[in-house]
Amino acid sequence: MVILMDKKNWIIIVFITIIIIGFGIFFFVKNNNNTNENKTENNTENTSDTSYEANRISADFNNTTSNNSTNTSTETDKNNTNTQILENQTNSNTSGITEEQIATFSTKIYSQDSARQNNIAITCKALHGTTVKKGATFSFCQTVGPATSAKGYQEADIFDHNGKKKKGLGGGNCQISTTLYNAVLAVPSLSVTERHAHSNYVPYIQKGKDAAVAYGSYDFKFVNNTGNDIKIYVEASSSAITASLVSLKY
Repeated sequence: MVILMDKKNWIIIVFITIIIIGFGIFFFVKNNNNTNENKTENNTENTSDTSYEANRISADFNNTTSNNSTNTSTETDKNNTNTQILENQTNSNTSGITEEQIATFSTKIYSQDSARQNNIAITCKALHGTTVKKGATFSFCQTVGPATSAKGYQEADIFDHNGKKKKGLGGGNCQISTTLYNAVLAVPSLSVTERHAHSNYVPYIQKGKDAAVAYGSYDFKFVNNTGNDIKIYVEASSSAITASLVSLKY
């Protein structure tokens, strides 16, 4: 059976066919463009990731280099310190004398008076490193000498014989003699032969453990019966005075 279509029907079929083909071309082009855009975005992301990874590797390398440099510097400083300690030990051994600490004692400084601090510094320097031979008698006043302005001493608080506070050259020295006295008390073979109490209360030591000194009047003395020479070390900071005794072994 043959179906005959008139001219009008053929035109409609052709028109519909053209529309279908047009839509097909349109969607094909659109999909192709989307595919290209996705490829471009992916390439951009890959490029960004590659750049980030390169920067990360570079940063890691720089950090590693910096850490290695810091570690090398620290190790160098440590080696230099160890070398210095070894040199000091060698110098000590070269002298043939070893020092063994046998006592140490500290007292707290309550007054921040600059004149008193000045006097303490001068007296500590005079005492520091003093050697007392075995069997010999140590005298605080003879070792330090009189407190004079020529030596740099200044007037600071002291007590007179009646316990009244006044100003006098060398104020503060009694705290040093007291600190040393208590270090000496810790060594049974050091015999104290002269010691005087203050005429009034002093805040840096308990009652009965002080040792007042005044050149030409009050002195602090002890005899070294340890069987070895001893050395006295006295140092002061802004807050404390420390006296140490060491036995010398030749």
